Amino acid sequence: MRYHRYILLISLIVVSYSIAAQPRLRWPEVYLGAHAGALASTMIFQPSVQGAELTNVLLAPNGGLVFRYAGHRVCAIQVELNYMQRGWKEVSDDVNYTRRLDYIEIPLLMHLYFGGEHMRGFFNLGPQIGYCFHDVATGFPNPEYTHQYVDIQKPFDWGLAGGLGVYYRHEKVGLFQLEARCNYSFGAVFNNSTIDHFTFANSMNVSLNLAYMWQIKIK
Repeated sequence: MRYHRYILLISLIVVSYSIAAQPRLRWPEVYLGAHAGALASTMIFQPSVQGAELTNVLLAPNGGLVFRYAGHRVCAIQVELNYMQRGWKEVSDDVNYTRRLDYIEIPLLMHLYFGGEHMRGFFNLGPQIGYCFHDVATGFPNPEYTHQYVDIQKPFDWGLAGGLGVYYRHEKVGLFQLEARCNYSFGAVFNNSTIDHFTFANSMNVSLNLAYMWQIKIK
């Protein structure tokens, strides 16, 4: 839908303006590291799937590499290369179906931080793109709704990510971080034109990650 594009455009404008408006640091703060954690995901279908309850979320791992560049006070750019396992479950008296989708994901985030020299809170927000490279289905689906159990028809994904967290940084030890993040996909995994069954087949997930980053000195 068009409003999805507007949301992403506004996010990019906010990221650019927020960074440009902040005073510059004398020496940039540059970090490189990795993060890993757990993810809870589900799929939002329209029309909804009859005969099954999509209330059970799918729990799965996620993780990746993190690069953060702070050239301004309280504001930075963060780029990640992540592995994320999304999917959904359908559970009822006669149905016990699980779909697991493995994604490579690249978020481009505005990183706003606040606090002291060592302990800081932060907020991340920005667009993301991804690609589904593996698709596995297990269990017993509802035979009356086989149209949704075909292979993923739209492997490319795009959406919006936002997170809150805290971290402790030390010049000699590094940076330790805890973040809770929500991801919402604007791209559907199945065809969703006016002649297709689904008009909406988008994923939503929440993750909790631990990260360690090492500061790269630039002077």
